[in-house]
Amino acid sequence: QVQLVESGGGLVQAGGSLRLSCAASGRTFSTYTMGWFRQAPGKEREFVAAIRGSGSSSYYADSVKGRFTISRDNAKNTVDLQMNSLKPEDTAVYYCAAGLPPYGVYASRSSYKYWGQGTQVTVSS
Repeated sequence: QVQLVESGGGLVQAGGSLRLSCAASGRTFSTYTMGWFRQAPGKEREFVAAIRGSGSSSYYADSVKGRFTISRDNAKNTVDLQMNSLKPEDTAVYYCAAGLPPYGVYASRSSYKYWGQGTQVTVSS
C-alpha cells in the first residue's frame, strides 16, 4: 500500500512558477514510476509528466514540455513538479500517482494504482 499526499498548489499569475511536491509512504517507493496528472473543470484527467523509479528517465506531455520538470528523491520518498512559465490553461487540480506501467505506457491513467487527493493550481491571466 502506498499513500500519496500532494502539496504546493496555489494561485499564481501567468508567467509565474509553482513547485508541487508529493510525499509517499511505504518502503518500496523507488520501485514505482511516479506520475503527475491534472484535471480541469469539465475535462478528463490528463497526463502531465512521469519519472521512472530510478529517476533516469522522465516523460512529459507536449503541452508542458520545456516548462515543467519532474524530479524525485528516493531517500525522502518525494516527487516534485517544478512548473515554470505557467499559463491560464494550466489551471487544474494536480494529482500525484504511483504505478508500474509497462514500458511506453506511462501516460495512461490505468497504469497507476495509487493516487493522491489532489492540489489546486490556479493561473490568472
